[in-house]
Amino acid sequence: MQWTNKGSALLLAGALLALTGPLATAGTPGAPRGPRAVAEPAEGPDPIDFAVVVDQSKSLADKDLARETEAAGLLSQGEISERSRATVIGFGSSEKAGQSPVREVCALTVADAAGRERLSDCVQLLNKRDAARMGPGTDFPAAIRQAVTRLTQKSATGGAAAKAPAKYKVVFLLTDGKLDVSDSPEYGTDPVSRRSNGERRLTEELARARAAGVQIWPLGFGTEIDRAALTAMAEGGYRGTCSAVPGSAPHMRVVASSADLDKALQETFAAARCARISHGTAGKPPADLSVVIPPIATDGSLTVSKHDPKVRVTYFDPAGRKVPTRGEFDGSSFEVGGQDGPVEALRVKNPLPGRWRVHIEAPEGHRDREVVVRAIWQGMLRSDVTLDPASPRAGEQVTVAVRMQTRRGVTVTDPRQLAGLTVAAELRGAGFAPVTFRLADDGKAPDRRAGDVRFTGTLTVPAGATGDLALTTRMSAPGVTSDRRPLHARITQGTPLLTAGLAFDRATVHPGGTVRGTLDVTNNDAGPRALRLAVENLTPGAELTVSPATVTAPPGGSTRIPFTVTLGGGTPLGELGGRIAVVDTGDGDRVLDDDFLDVLVVAPPTWWDRWWKVVIGGAAVLAVVAALLIAQAMVRHRRRDLTGVTLELLGDGRVLDSLTVRRGQSVRGSFPFTVDDGGGAPPTLRRAREGSSSGAHVLRRTGTGQLLLRPRGGARVPLRQGEPVGLDAYELVVRGGGGGTGRGGRTDRARSDSGYDSDTDSGFGVGYGSGYGSGSGSGYGSGAGAGFRADDGFGPGFGADDDGSGFGTGDGSGSRTGEGSGSRAGDGSRSRTRTDREARVPWPRRFGRPRRSGRSGSGAGDPMTTDSGTGEGAGSGTSSGTGRSTGTGGTTAGDPDPNF
Repeated sequence: MQWTNKGSALLLAGALLALTGPLATAGTPGAPRGPRAVAEPAEGPDPIDFAVVVDQSKSLADKDLARETEAAGLLSQGEISERSRATVIGFGSSEKAGQSPVREVCALTVADAAGRERLSDCVQLLNKRDAARMGPGTDFPAAIRQAVTRLTQKSATGGAAAKAPAKYKVVFLLTDGKLDVSDSPEYGTDPVSRRSNGERRLTEELARARAAGVQIWPLGFGTEIDRAALTAMAEGGYRGTCSAVPGSAPHMRVVASSADLDKALQETFAAARCARISHGTAGKPPADLSVVIPPIATDGSLTVSKHDPKVRVTYFDPAGRKVPTRGEFDGSSFEVGGQDGPVEALRVKNPLPGRWRVHIEAPEGHRDREVVVRAIWQGMLRSDVTLDPASPRAGEQVTVAVRMQTRRGVTVTDPRQLAGLTVAAELRGAGFAPVTFRLADDGKAPDRRAGDVRFTGTLTVPAGATGDLALTTRMSAPGVTSDRRPLHARITQGTPLLTAGLAFDRATVHPGGTVRGTLDVTNNDAGPRALRLAVENLTPGAELTVSPATVTAPPGGSTRIPFTVTLGGGTPLGELGGRIAVVDTGDGDRVLDDDFLDVLVVAPPTWWDRWWKVVIGGAAVLAVVAALLIAQAMVRHRRRDLTGVTLELLGDGRVLDSLTVRRGQSVRGSFPFTVDDGGGAPPTLRRAREGSSSGAHVLRRTGTGQLLLRPRGGARVPLRQGEPVGLDAYELVVRGGGGGTGRGGRTDRARSDSGYDSDTDSGFGVGYGSGYGSGSGSGYGSGAGAGFRADDGFGPGFGADDDGSGFGTGDGSGSRTGEGSGSRAGDGSRSRTRTDREARVPWPRRFGRPRRSGRSGSGAGDPMTTDSGTGEGAGSGTSSGTGRSTGTGGTTAGDPDPNF
């Protein structure tokens, strides 16, 4: 047999004691009235008597002894129901005189406050090994015999446990080996006979346990486990279970290492206890851990495996509030244990459902161990039952409907919380044997709707029934039990003189709201009958008023009486539990009929709930109006933009200078400029500096696109493109710009699939030129030309370009006619072809932009062009000359692509 993991067994033993819990006590409902009296439910979870039986050996390593100490902490600080009893037994073998195979370190002790202290002390004796008193073997028969004897004994101290014996008796057997009595003389004279007798005696002890109603839950760990023997022990003991839920019958379990013991321990205990485990998170301090407690939990414990006593723990409920370690808070009861030990547990009665946060801190040097949080919980649900008819006759078929409430009075409405739930009812009474029948929530008659967590069934009252009836429901689901409170009714003899029926439809109301219902009464008696409407099994904290509370049923006919149920302002939100009943005050408050209060209480609408449609609609309208205003402003801004507009200064019909407004120079549709003509230099147009517009001329475009000129110190005058207007001693002509429609004032080029785009420019220019030869002369001429340009692109385009040739006449030493070249800003003839890779054209431009009007020819091209030519004259010889010319009047249409 292997001995190295015995300390893990001790840890497991202490943990089992730690997790048995009250898990807390339940509240006691108020005493019901008359024949509808309801028995008080048992407080908290059902108590159990259990024994932790630990396989011991003196070969325990130091780490095993440390785990034994942790187990002691779990035992003393864990959760134990005050009505439960626990004992701790170590076992080995008896091989010589003075030795015993078992050592009861903790006698069967009631787990009240004082008992928990005694258990905390006595479990420490597991640390003391005495080879003189216990041998190294594994005597399973002796261990089980000792445990069964203790669990079946009566309490010697009296008290609650003596008056109400525990329903379940459980042995948790922890071992890492197999049966070994080969050196125990009491089993025979040789190893073979001793083993045979040991197996026979183990079978006898298991039969004794089964007869005494004691379950055996073996937990093995390590590699030397005899799985078949453990399975036989689990199946040889009592096979009754705490519920019909699969997995709640005793079975063995084996884990490979001590690292899995905590998890295996809690899951095994939960299975035996008909509880549930919620596994939380793990982390090293400082950290925030979390674990979820579901809405159906009525009793729970948050266990924190700290390993290091220096770790400090703070608990926060799902609302984010720090909860006390002891006392009452928001309807819950708290008690913490183990704060100075390796394991800490917070026991909670009526826990707030949701995700709980567990904050852990530790000083430096104590942060290397991983801390794990888990929750063990149980839900003891209250059954809310209706019987239709409420007072049946013998032999009559009745319909039973049940819905569930937590101890907080919350009606369970989510079927996912009750997955796997089975519900049965039992009818008892005088004159017949108990009748059991099943209730279902499957939507099949008589159940009205599947998944509404209202379980319904029918039965026929036995013909021999007389007098009082008691109806009890039982619920079975993982971690769920019922309080088994009976519903009392009475058999009606003969044909009733007074019958009643309630109609109460489902409604959704706010606190302070009103729900309407109707009461139909048939009174075949000779005189009027007084009836009372009452609310029963109401959700705690709910405030309800029935009006009228009492009604009178006139004799000799049927009457329909409307009534209202008004909710108080403090009624809690959620599904409203309880029933409304009509009782006959003249017949001992006999219930004539009842029905569930099928009411959902929701928060009253806020200002936003009432007006959100109006607010959102108004916001949408405002957004549309704002978008239109912004769009209009942008259009006006574009219309007022003077970018691309060219100002030409004329003198004596000649263009003296030109100035093109660039992007960003037109502020709010205005462009200030000056004419510099001092010092005898040719006049020049210049943009005025910012802040000096008061001494400058201002060109402005309105939002409608109209051009206005305000000469320096003068009044505004309207302008038309191409038409001169007086400006001091000169004239000003404005061209191009297109109302701010695009850079350079050019439209998008046309496209084709050729991969090239082309611009064709044409224009007309007038220039002034001078020539030289054998003499000098000047001439005036006109020139015209056309140009072609091709660029790599998506398709061809057209437009005006910027170069051309000029023609002029001049006088030299004699009269002559000559050709010369002009330098001008204007359009002439030019042909240029350029092919680039298509990738150089920006993607959006290859696929087009909005078309834009072309720039004026006067701003299109190279301001200086030098041409050469020959001249003819009336004089002698041939002369060459040069000429300067300034072109005007060109128009273009083309691609604004700046990459050309």
